Amino acid sequence: MCDEINVKLGLPQMTTLPLPTPAPAKQAHNPLHGVTLESMVTALSSHYGWPGLGERIALRCFTHEPSVGSSLKFLRKTPWARDKVESLYLYMLREQQRQSQRR
Repeated sequence: MCDEINVKLGLPQMTTLPLPTPAPAKQAHNPLHGVTLESMVTALSSHYGWPGLGERIALRCFTHEPSVGSSLKFLRKTPWARDKVESLYLYMLREQQRQSQRR
């Protein structure tokens, strides 16, 4: 109807622009997306235990009076150590998935 009025008045017709498509999920295939560092450390410590975690990743925060809080404080300040924790967490997830597929 607006286009008919615009034609009668000699105004240009309105064009309809296509709606923007939603951006693809940037983290669609990232298994760490949405996983907090605290939940990673908690899962690793409950799966391996603090001694086992200290054997797999040689960090003082895992071997000397370990706690989730002290580990988080160190890992947030130390990117290379956080990378090791994330790698071990992904390894643990893969191993758990393999074990569940065997059953």
